[in-house]
Amino acid sequence: MRRTTPIVILALACTLLISMACAVVLGPVSPGTLVTLPSAWMIVWDVRVPRVIAAALVGCGLAVAGTAMQGLFRNPMADPYIIGTSSGGALGATLAIVLFAGTGRPMFAFAGAMAATFTVYFIARKGGRIPVETLLLSGVALATLLTALLSFLMYTSGRSLHQIMFWLMGGFWNISWNDVFIALPILVGGVGIYLFARDLNILALNEEDAIHLGVNVERAKQILLALSAFVTGIAVAVAGSIGFIGLITPHVMRLIVGPDHRFLFPASALAGAILLVWADTLTRTFTGDMPVGILTACFGAPFFIYLLRSRMKA
Repeated sequence: MRRTTPIVILALACTLLISMACAVVLGPVSPGTLVTLPSAWMIVWDVRVPRVIAAALVGCGLAVAGTAMQGLFRNPMADPYIIGTSSGGALGATLAIVLFAGTGRPMFAFAGAMAATFTVYFIARKGGRIPVETLLLSGVALATLLTALLSFLMYTSGRSLHQIMFWLMGGFWNISWNDVFIALPILVGGVGIYLFARDLNILALNEEDAIHLGVNVERAKQILLALSAFVTGIAVAVAGSIGFIGLITPHVMRLIVGPDHRFLFPASALAGAILLVWADTLTRTFTGDMPVGILTACFGAPFFIYLLRSRMKA
């Protein structure tokens, strides 16, 4: 552990609280105008507060799941969507929109995300083991298939196309307290992932050494995949597909607090929450509520290219 690590985590926690307070105050309606409105309390309590809490929970979940995936694959370019979870969730949500006018969309999105993850797991499993390379390639193949099915549904959706496109870009437009309650299990999944911090530290060596040191590698893979899919599935169900949070945050925090997952997980969780809270606040305040997924992609894609170039030079 680096000497500054506890200070960094404490600073991140304080920054998150301040960021959430600022996000509640800031918006298209200025604070000075807001306090004069008869509906000010309703705007704050029923609209802004649940939206800010949901953004923090989703950012936290994506960052923790991304940290787990990067540790499991031993690759800093892995993210929560790498095994097709996002594609499955998107297909499930699209089915809900096309067939049931959006009724039950979070449930369909979560079910689709989990179904995609377990499909990849069973495709990749061989002789009771899950080779990481096979898991990755299976995820890419299934994501491609699901994207094709999604494109077909969009092509035949008619009037629902605009609603589908808006949801796929990711955002927090119609968040209510019910959505916050749906997102709360992200914290449970995050705690479950954190319990495997020691195993991920040992897996950073290689699987053979981890086995010799007493780690049940296959069991750890299974549980981490299930918990990461659970967390990512809830995030997709609540906010749609928001990319790059789970890619950027763990990498940056690894540079600051080091590779020890006991400290990397809480640092990434807090930083992911801060990043998504501010991304949503900026889009809500200055861009007429543009989908937050557009903003994260604009910043995330160049960062991904930087990571790729850095690995090529190494």
